Amino acid sequence: MTQAVDSAPRTGSVEESSPAGNRLVIGLLLVSAFVVILNETIMGVALPRLMDDLGISAATGQWLTTGFLLTMAVVIPITGYLLQRFNTRPVFVWAMSLFSVGTLIALLAPGFTMLLIGRIVQASGTAIMMPLLMTTVLTLIEPSHRGRVMGNISIVISVAPAIGPTISGLILNAFSWRWLFGFVLPIALAALVLGMVKVRNVSTPRKSAIDVFSVVLSAFAFGGIVYGLSSIGEAGDTGYGVPIGALVVGFVALAVFIVRQTRLQRRDAALLDLRTFSTKGFTIPIVAMAISFMAMFGTLILLPIYLERVLGLEVLQVGLLLLPGGLLMGLLSPIVGRLYDRYGPRMLLIPGSIIISAVLWALSTVTADTSVTFVLVAHIVLSLGLALTFTPLFTAALGGLPPRLYSHGSAVLGTAQQLAGAAGTALFVTLLTLGATAAATNGDVAGAATAAEATARATASGVHSAFLVGAVISMLGIIASAMVRKPATPEGAPAPAVH
Repeated sequence: MTQAVDSAPRTGSVEESSPAGNRLVIGLLLVSAFVVILNETIMGVALPRLMDDLGISAATGQWLTTGFLLTMAVVIPITGYLLQRFNTRPVFVWAMSLFSVGTLIALLAPGFTMLLIGRIVQASGTAIMMPLLMTTVLTLIEPSHRGRVMGNISIVISVAPAIGPTISGLILNAFSWRWLFGFVLPIALAALVLGMVKVRNVSTPRKSAIDVFSVVLSAFAFGGIVYGLSSIGEAGDTGYGVPIGALVVGFVALAVFIVRQTRLQRRDAALLDLRTFSTKGFTIPIVAMAISFMAMFGTLILLPIYLERVLGLEVLQVGLLLLPGGLLMGLLSPIVGRLYDRYGPRMLLIPGSIIISAVLWALSTVTADTSVTFVLVAHIVLSLGLALTFTPLFTAALGGLPPRLYSHGSAVLGTAQQLAGAAGTALFVTLLTLGATAAATNGDVAGAATAAEATARATASGVHSAFLVGAVISMLGIIASAMVRKPATPEGAPAPAVH
């Protein structure tokens, strides 16, 4: 199902480069990526509304986020091939076209199934956009300035998901959930048209064949793992046979996928070239980044449920409460990038990872009587910790790669990032469900005056359980962050700079 990469010279052309032209390309990609990544978490605040309107459970509704992230985890490995095989402009057009079509499907969806399909199509375009942005930056920016540019990318990767709930809350306060897509669609179409005119080709493609078996393996691997995690919370009286079986299938497929890529990369035909992990300083930042993304996406799916169902806040109030943290991340990301260029990653990562862990431990103490102010402060401080970690981790992981592995390194990073986000979302919701069920079954809500109060107490107990497990996992992030080093400049690194 695959054949060796063509040994002929690379085909296609790289359009003439200039500092101003480089800035324009990166700027367009940043804006487009911000729009598509925003949709990763825009459904979080809308989940309670969708549960009522569509008659679905929280465990079912979270698939609108988990399915989005899972699709990205399955598609992103293919982008390593796409970015080597095709020019920059057509890849951009495909990505934004898929995203726009998916947004239209979701806007017109008559029910949950079609809405989920729209989200999956959206995610297919989003999955291509982020590796395209990363690879373009690695190609155009010299190593000494990458921290600054990666700071801008961190705004897209971390701030867009962080403010997704705020934008969702503002829209839902006045409109139905369909307008979450109605407002995005014209922006996406405008970005598509502008990109078709302004984005230029910055890479030289080469002929190669895609390994279909590897694509199938990646789908079973990442799909099985995330489906297994998501299904545990819904197992109930039916037992845990299905989720455990899915996890087994996922891990077995992942093992076979790794073996196959190892063999294919010997002739440069791998779907996802794992030689990136042999580059010094790549693996540890990836592990630390995965832990940070689990914390962020788990928190973003959990807090809206807690704030609405336990503390009784309205959708708009929830969105506004989460806004300061998102804005703080946006303000700090460029500054953190400059500090990275000057001082390296450790002085940022160690305090950042400690802050993340401390906040998760603090959130594990929430109850049905916790004040809104406590949650607001916790989210702002968590955003500070995440801002200190994302830019150094992205830059340190990719900075030491040789140019021939740029596209695969971006794809590996994106795959790990989205799989971690999906796993974090699934894990936190599963723990929420199990914790709430256990509290109701064990009589922990017996003193409640009303059924609504009993439900609030049970939900608070589930939230406590989820954050407690997240806090324990975050301790590993501190250890990993302390081991990250600033990478040496690889051979063949680009010379031009974009200031």
